[in-house]
Amino acid sequence: MSDRFNAAAHCLSENARLRPDKAALVMAGADGAATILTFAEADRAVRAIAAGLLALGLEPGARVMVRLGHEADYVLTYFAALAAGLVALPASPQLTPAEAAFLAADSGAAVIVAGADVVLDPEGVAGRIVLRPADIAALKAGPPLTAYADTAAEDPAILVYTSGTTSRPKGVRHAHRSVRGRAPMHAHWLGLTETDVMLHAGTLNWTYTLGVGVTDPWACGATAVLYDGPRDPALWPALIARHGATIFAAVPSLYRQILKYADMAAHDLSRLRHGVTAGEALPAELLAAWESATGKPLYEALGMSEISTYVSSGPTIPVRPGSPGRPQPGRRVAILPTEGPPEPLPSGEVGLLAVHRSEPGLMLDYWNRPDEDAAVTRGAWFTGGDLARFDADGYLWFHGRNDDLMNALGYRVSPSEVEAVLARHPDVAEVGVAELAVRADLNVIAAFVVAKPGTAPEPASLMAFCGQHLAAYKCPREIRFLDALPRTPNGKVQRRRLGQG
Repeated sequence: MSDRFNAAAHCLSENARLRPDKAALVMAGADGAATILTFAEADRAVRAIAAGLLALGLEPGARVMVRLGHEADYVLTYFAALAAGLVALPASPQLTPAEAAFLAADSGAAVIVAGADVVLDPEGVAGRIVLRPADIAALKAGPPLTAYADTAAEDPAILVYTSGTTSRPKGVRHAHRSVRGRAPMHAHWLGLTETDVMLHAGTLNWTYTLGVGVTDPWACGATAVLYDGPRDPALWPALIARHGATIFAAVPSLYRQILKYADMAAHDLSRLRHGVTAGEALPAELLAAWESATGKPLYEALGMSEISTYVSSGPTIPVRPGSPGRPQPGRRVAILPTEGPPEPLPSGEVGLLAVHRSEPGLMLDYWNRPDEDAAVTRGAWFTGGDLARFDADGYLWFHGRNDDLMNALGYRVSPSEVEAVLARHPDVAEVGVAELAVRADLNVIAAFVVAKPGTAPEPASLMAFCGQHLAAYKCPREIRFLDALPRTPNGKVQRRRLGQG
């Protein structure tokens, strides 16, 4: 018989039995108010929504696209899809109607669960079931499933979209086993046990938040705390103190803002053991500044949509400033030559960072993209495009990308996607998009535009145009005008030269 495993049951079933009255999810507000769900309440709500989804006549593996706001129902609906043997597709309410319509069409989503104020493209929802918050409330009030779906560990559970090298996002399909595959990070990056309180600063449409902020605490029987108030960086120390957070998770740029705007000394951070960070590289000077201000360590991890985090520092892996750490014990990670046979290189040599395909946290595949699967496959290895080397002690050091993907606030963004939008502007003749360093520790998305003859577009108007067609995190933060784009002899835009200013 195949390995049976349901990711939602793994996170909720035993917790509901062993610690039913313990706080599972705390949605904290800025004014001190908080909404608390116990494990028993979360378990029942998830099974009730799951029963309601199945009552719609959905087949196993049907995709459920979630576009709710930053609220408990996002979490419950996401886990309900898994509990029912369906596939959860977490998406952002920031997406434009056209972007969301593409995801719905590409994924073949059967259901779209959308917030009350989320505008849906009529063509994008045609033939699909649309559920709004009132519908989810009704499902929660209904009878729950008596048991979680009897899924195989290899059955698809999650479909997340990430930027590829093309102008359209691609779906990354994960199995139920991917949740079990997160276990090495609990001890070796997060230092997470059932006694912990995890406060995550991210929003729920991001896999960093759904994974580290909720899935990991629940898998360990710990409490997850999310904040749903105004995004003021000065508030985070107060939230850490108020909720007794033992672990705080954020991106490096937020740690920097907290140090700049918050009064750290005014709050009791004694319960906080450490902070964790991912999504962006952690500058050595920011690490030093945080440890100086708080006396607490900061543990970095490297991850991606295809495998979550697999290299980190942490309680068992000492911090080495400038490096994201070492592969977590049990992970098979190697550096491969960029060309030729996929034989791991010795320490000190730069090549493609690769993860062995036996890794349980690795994705199943790219959804309906066999060409993309082939592009990242090197024998028995998955390669994500990062160039790196290992030092003699096994620490990883980055040497850039082997492709043009950009990192915007922790999200991977394809320059082709941004270029395709700007190219539609009536005043734009040509455009190239690349990451641009505006400070030693800060890169932003920049668009380099060749204007059509006789036009003089304003940067603000081009940025506004992008805002109409792209989620906010994909939009350029800087527009520069050029007489011509740098190109190779074959006519290809040299994005790396653009990014050098």
